[in-house]
Amino acid sequence: MPVKRSGIVVKYARGWPREIFDHKAKMAREIEFLNNPGVYVLYNDGEPHYIGQAVSMFKRLHDHAHPKSRYYHLWNTFSAFQIGSARRQDKLRDELEAILIAAMPTANAAKPKLSKMSMPPTVVGLMRRMRDARIPD
Repeated sequence: MPVKRSGIVVKYARGWPREIFDHKAKMAREIEFLNNPGVYVLYNDGEPHYIGQAVSMFKRLHDHAHPKSRYYHLWNTFSAFQIGSARRQDKLRDELEAILIAAMPTANAAKPKLSKMSMPPTVVGLMRRMRDARIPD
């Protein structure tokens, strides 16, 4: 039974193959979920390569799946996150995209549009002590 939510993401798909866009994208066109606004992650053999957003995830992913796309050879699976709240979709897409970029650095080196927290000196010290404890004398 689907979970009812009113948060940023209302549905998501994880690890779907690029091949659903092959053969005139017939299979992908039939998946209503992809026609919604959202944020997506392109993966190359399980490693995140690119994070983007779109008003229609189908259209944007279809563009990336075209053999002439600059990203075509750099991804083979994707994850997609459908955005809720019609009133604030643009803002929510921006925020989710920034969170994913901050959480998963990608090969395209996108920079998150968020304020970064510097690591406190106490945490830096703890990490140094932990590293030193692992290094044999």
